[in-house]
Amino acid sequence: MSLLYNLSVPAWQNGLKALSGELDKALNWSAANDVGELQFATARLAPDMFPLASQVRFTCAQALQPLARLGVSDVPEFTEDASDFAGMQEQIAAALAFLAAVEPAALGDDGDRAISFTLPNGMTFDMTAFDYLRDWAQPQFAFHRVAAYAVLRHMGVPLGKADYVSYVLRYLRPGTAPAS
Repeated sequence: MSLLYNLSVPAWQNGLKALSGELDKALNWSAANDVGELQFATARLAPDMFPLASQVRFTCAQALQPLARLGVSDVPEFTEDASDFAGMQEQIAAALAFLAAVEPAALGDDGDRAISFTLPNGMTFDMTAFDYLRDWAQPQFAFHRVAAYAVLRHMGVPLGKADYVSYVLRYLRPGTAPAS
């Protein structure tokens, strides 16, 4: 299996599934605490930061955009924020469906191949595929993923590290979890 695939797609799938679970928990919490979905969708950590709906959309986009730069074709784009939990979940489901269909060979095995991209502000970056994945793609995904989690926590949703990395529980040795 491709090293580039192994270091990206499974990690993005794990993060998106955990984010989906956090949104489910937030929806249940919001109903019990009289906090509306629009309040969540528009909530932000600071005035100059994007709201939750954008952070979810960006998390999905940052799981897919790198694939296009690494050679995968027909990568979908997420161009609009969702206005409610159902819409955010639809974006996550669409991203997960696309990731599930990605063939590992599509990313290739040549981590030394050149990747160049230009940001909307004109900054252009030249990297190897491996450096791009390690130093750009993974941190971009992580930033928006953490921001979405932080907005949910900021709004009062009782989330913890176990929610953020819920996918590691499959590795938990039976009988070793602390009693609640």
